[in-house]
Amino acid sequence: MRLRSQALAALFLCATALPAMAQECGGDFETWKQGVAAEAKAAGVGAVGLDALEDARIDDRALARDRAQGVFTQTFIQFSNRMISAYRLKQGAANMKKYADIFARADQQFGVQAPVITAFWALETDFGAVQGDFHTLSALVTLSHDCRRPQLFRQQLVPLLELIDRGVLPADVTGAWAGEIGQTQILPSDYLARGVDGDGDGKIDLRNSAPDVIMTTGNKVLSRGWKRDEPWIQEVRVPDEMPWDQTGRTNKLPLTQWAQWGVTNPDGSPLIDKGLKAGLALPMGRKGPAFLTYENFDVYLEWNQSFTYALTAANLAARLAGAPPLDPRDPEPGLDNEQMKALQTKLEARGYDVGTVDGILGTNTREAIRKEQMRLGLPVDGWPTPELLMKL
Repeated sequence: MRLRSQALAALFLCATALPAMAQECGGDFETWKQGVAAEAKAAGVGAVGLDALEDARIDDRALARDRAQGVFTQTFIQFSNRMISAYRLKQGAANMKKYADIFARADQQFGVQAPVITAFWALETDFGAVQGDFHTLSALVTLSHDCRRPQLFRQQLVPLLELIDRGVLPADVTGAWAGEIGQTQILPSDYLARGVDGDGDGKIDLRNSAPDVIMTTGNKVLSRGWKRDEPWIQEVRVPDEMPWDQTGRTNKLPLTQWAQWGVTNPDGSPLIDKGLKAGLALPMGRKGPAFLTYENFDVYLEWNQSFTYALTAANLAARLAGAPPLDPRDPEPGLDNEQMKALQTKLEARGYDVGTVDGILGTNTREAIRKEQMRLGLPVDGWPTPELLMKL
């Protein structure tokens, strides 16, 4: 999937830091590229990589895509219903069977289960069918030269040039608008550091080799902190009343505590305590779907910082592992895009950092909503409602 949330930072935190840069962004484009070339040469990039950089051009389409992230204004139910399709479930199951031996090797080596890898494979490119048509080097050069968020993209340039210089990738390689490459949309720094030759042909081809894709994706997930043989999410049923201020992904508590407050399995049976802690995520408030989120769920947010995307990917993995479709329940009506912008503006006026006023319910906006719900005596579930907007 080529769409990305407004907060791409989690995708890039793993990148190797580059040497000090004389000019991070902006200014004369050719002069700026000379600075990048000097950094690349100092890092050992040879003539092939440097020639590719010389040919890179500004891509206005990449700039436009960077400023258009409207898909994440959808609610979790809207987004997940669209993304967890019958095709992806069927094809995912078929691929897990077809490449069972490779998945078993990934599980043994990295501790990452087949459904987890397969869910990313499905969401990112429909198993390699839609890998992106952006000239990767030009896209990264463009977004690095642009002064909106250069720190996110500039650190991917030298790794990409190294891959090109070594012949791992061609100079005209294409991919997603933000620089991701291959069937699970791997960043150049991860391609370089986490790439695995899964089929034993002496190459790491993340665009055409399913075994390479599976093994590399498992390695990347492990690198973000994945814990072997532990769950990631678990759908649950919540009671009508409980200490809502204790909910939230980051407030991880023993399952015995959640059970004491009336949280159960979806069928009403008691939770089984396996000695793990979990947070209680309510993506659409206390009357919508509910999930226990374990430590492994945090890895999904390292992959993509959009909570809606992360929860959708985690839920797709759960479906591929045998879980039934989620119960949407009956969430309270939320806010449309213009109402969300109005709410974010009000929260900013109260001193909260909500990032960009864009109508997207991101992590900062959710946290600000929770604090205002607590101040106003409303149930603290992080879900923006017309009542909250009116009270503010």
